[in-house]
Amino acid sequence: MNSMNLAALIERYIRYRRTLGERFVNNAFILRAFARSVGADATVDEVRTEQIAAFIAGTDALTTTWRTKYTTINGFFHFAKSRDHITHSPMPDQIAKRVPSFVPYIYSHEELHRLLETARCYQRGVSSFDALTFRTILLLLYGTGLRAGEIVRLNSEDVDFNESLLVIRLTKFHKSRLVPFGPQLHQALTDYVSNRIPPISVSGEVPPFFTTREGTRVVLNTLQAHFRRLREQAGIRRSDGASYQPRLHDLRHTFAVHRLTSWYQQGMDVQKLVYQLSVYLGHAHLEDTQIYLSMTPDLLQEANARFECYSKTDHTGGQP
Repeated sequence: MNSMNLAALIERYIRYRRTLGERFVNNAFILRAFARSVGADATVDEVRTEQIAAFIAGTDALTTTWRTKYTTINGFFHFAKSRDHITHSPMPDQIAKRVPSFVPYIYSHEELHRLLETARCYQRGVSSFDALTFRTILLLLYGTGLRAGEIVRLNSEDVDFNESLLVIRLTKFHKSRLVPFGPQLHQALTDYVSNRIPPISVSGEVPPFFTTREGTRVVLNTLQAHFRRLREQAGIRRSDGASYQPRLHDLRHTFAVHRLTSWYQQGMDVQKLVYQLSVYLGHAHLEDTQIYLSMTPDLLQEANARFECYSKTDHTGGQP
């Protein structure tokens, strides 16, 4: 057995994973934190099961982070064993139950109306965040399904009014895409440009599309904080006992679910269109979009009705 310093072997493992094409950023952070918790002078063969269990458990309530820590450290010790640095893995045998998946909130049409009406007259002290900007951002979030971060990063040059297109840059997966918008959003964005505070000119910076009262770019954290206050003013809260309340990002989920429900109701080929929706939303994998197909009772009811209709139709050209 070839014993080795734990921190040094972890750095070697991180380099190895990155040579495989992985970014391995969060995993590297976890492993380095684990090495610090064990001690700078510890060798990999000195690590005890109790130390791993204590690090993985942490001090807070159980979350999905538990499993991320477990699988990350488990992968490292498999690597160490395959390189003959340890004879057996010290990983704990007992694995915590998987934490229930986060369930997005799907706003009803009535709740969307309340949000937009509340935003129309929204005021928050001497905040630089004005009602016109707030309401237009909400309309764009629900009308296009964009991520909030994508919207605040929009520059004036990214909105093509002639072609009714948005150019989305610096997306979650480092890709750019074009997002079309319809006549109603076209009018809303035109009205916004006509009445907003013009962006201030900063040397070397591209003017933002959405601006504050000072003409600066809207900051995502500020937008999210104002949305939480707006939601409270509109009286929208979860009723399913969840500890987390409806979020700004849930407007994106709502857009997707409402679009799919509408397609079902119109008798369209949803299984074919879901791929187009995936591209439109900028999802990296089709599975990320297919999750929406079973997200609400209304959507499931529409899907079941479609299946029932299909099953009653004679597709064989005659009775069996």
